[in-house]
Amino acid sequence: MAVKKACESFSKSLIDEVQRWGCMKQTGVSLRYMMEFGSEPTLRNLLISAQFLHKELPIRIARRANELETLPYGLSEKPAVLKVRDWYLDSFRDLRSFPDIKDENDEKDFTQMIKAIKVRHNNVVPMMALGVQQLKKGINPKIVYEDLDEIHQFLDRFYMSRIGIRMLIGQHVELHNPNPPPHCVGYIHTKMSPLEVARNASEDARSICFHEYGSAPNVNIYGDPDFTFPYVPTHLHLMVFELVKNSLRAVQERFMDSDKVAPPIRIIVADGIEDVTIKVSDEGGGVPRSGLPKIFTYLYSTAANHVDEQTDLGTTDSVTMAGYGYGLPISRLYARYFGGDLQIISMEGYGTDAYLHLSRLGDSQEPLP
Repeated sequence: MAVKKACESFSKSLIDEVQRWGCMKQTGVSLRYMMEFGSEPTLRNLLISAQFLHKELPIRIARRANELETLPYGLSEKPAVLKVRDWYLDSFRDLRSFPDIKDENDEKDFTQMIKAIKVRHNNVVPMMALGVQQLKKGINPKIVYEDLDEIHQFLDRFYMSRIGIRMLIGQHVELHNPNPPPHCVGYIHTKMSPLEVARNASEDARSICFHEYGSAPNVNIYGDPDFTFPYVPTHLHLMVFELVKNSLRAVQERFMDSDKVAPPIRIIVADGIEDVTIKVSDEGGGVPRSGLPKIFTYLYSTAANHVDEQTDLGTTDSVTMAGYGYGLPISRLYARYFGGDLQIISMEGYGTDAYLHLSRLGDSQEPLP
C-alpha cells in the first residue's frame, strides 16, 4: 500500500487551500430543517441546497484532511491513514474545482459528483480501523491505552463529521428520487415506526447469529405498534442492529453448553414528550464494571484484528459496520448526531441494558467537530 506523501501527490497550492478552508466556520443543519426544506424539492430548493453544499462540504472535508496530518504517535504516517487522507484531498479538489452552480444542468452535474465522493469514502471506517491496527502493531507496549485518549477523541470527531457529510450528501441526492416512498423526505421518514425498524434490525441480527452459531435467542419487542415519529430509519436500523447483535452473542455464548433455554432479548420502545427511548435488555452475563469504559473505545477491540491489508473492503456501509469492534462507539455517534445518546448499564453475572435515546423534537443542530 505505497502511498505518496501529501506534498508529492498534491500541489502546494492545494495543500495551502485546504489549510485555509479548514479554518472556516462550519454551518450545522437540524433534522427539522432538512425535513421542512426537502418537503418540496423544487428546482429552486435543489439549487439552494447544491449551492450550500458547494461551500459547506469543502470546509468540513478540509478540517478532517488537516487533522489527518497531525495525529499523535505517528498514526498520520500509517499507510492506511495516508490513503484515507488522499481520499479527503481528492474530494476537496473535486469540490473546489467545480464551477459556481447557476442552473439545473450545473446542479445535476454537481449531484453526480458528490454521489461519487460518497462512494469514494465508503470504506473510510475499516480503512481507519486498519490504520489503528498498523499503529498497535508497532506501538511501544509501555504506552497504556488510556494515554491514547487523544486518538479516541480524534476518531469520535472524525466519524461524527463523516456521519454529517454523508447525511448531507445522501439527503441532497435522495431529493432527486422521482418516486420517493410515502412519507419520505430524502433520508428522513416523517412517520417512522420505531417498532417496525427494531423488528427488521432484530431479524437481521438474528440471521447473523444463526449463521455463526446455528441457533439464535428470540427477540421480544414491546411498545405501541401505531406510534411513529420523524427520524432516519437507516440510522436507527444500524444502532438497534448493533445492540441486538451484541446481546444475541452474549446470550448465545453464555447458554451454549447449558441445558437451559436461552432467555429472549427484550426490546421496549417508550415514547416520551422529549425523547423516544429504546431499551435493549439481555441476560447474557453482563460486563464487569471495570470493562464498561472500554466498550466505547476504538482501540481495545479484538474484532478489528480481522481487518488487514488483504481484506476486501467491499463497497457498502453495511459491510463496514460489522466486526471492527467499532459498532458501539459509532452507534453512540449516530444517536448523538440528532441530539440523542446511547447508555449502557450492566449487571455483572446477569446481563446488560442498553438505553438508546432519540430526540423526538428534531430541533438540535448537528454537532460540528
